[in-house]
Amino acid sequence: MTCAFDAGPRTAIIGPNGAGKSLLLRLCHGLLKPSAGTITWRAGESEARAAQAMVFQRPVMLRRTAAANVDYALRLRNLPKKERQNRTRDALARVGLKRLKDSPARVLSFGEQQKLALARAWALKPEVLFLDEPTASLDPAATHDVEEIIQAIHHEGTRIILTTHDLGQARRMADEVMFLHRGRLLERAPAEEFFAHPTNDLAQAFLRGELLWWRLGKDNRRNRKQDITD
Repeated sequence: MTCAFDAGPRTAIIGPNGAGKSLLLRLCHGLLKPSAGTITWRAGESEARAAQAMVFQRPVMLRRTAAANVDYALRLRNLPKKERQNRTRDALARVGLKRLKDSPARVLSFGEQQKLALARAWALKPEVLFLDEPTASLDPAATHDVEEIIQAIHHEGTRIILTTHDLGQARRMADEVMFLHRGRLLERAPAEEFFAHPTNDLAQAFLRGELLWWRLGKDNRRNRKQDITD
């Protein structure tokens, strides 16, 4: 797989379970090392992690208050105390958790924990925010709130790259779509174009709601045949 993420558009990565969506995010964020190939940030800059943040499907909450969860992430960036306090207060207010700032993070509802994870990432002011199925376990109301927060983060200039199993969410949130299957990037196109006229046969089947776990697709069959004959 070869791809590059430039500044600007919101990218939704879609595909069936096991396609490699979450794996791709973890590789991009540096949580995993590739077994082959390379991943570079701005032609090799070493500040990649400082310019990135990631929110997982199941948010990781520290055993401390909501405010302290945000402050801890900022303290890891060696920010002065006053700036940490200001950023923490602003981030919690933006996601609607100001009144819960002194509540233990682990007693918050799942939706509130996801908002807190977004506040913690937002406070870092990342250039790129990776989101791995950010609303997978949320009800419609909480999903709406989280999507509104993500849109606000995007409008402040952060590059959004998210995985989702929800095609409706991809339509609402994406400027471009990447379709993965069996670890391969089979199609990448502007969202409107992808949903109207996908060119890959497996992407077409996926949008029709078909199960793809056993299918290779025309391009992959061609590649496998080539591998066998080489």
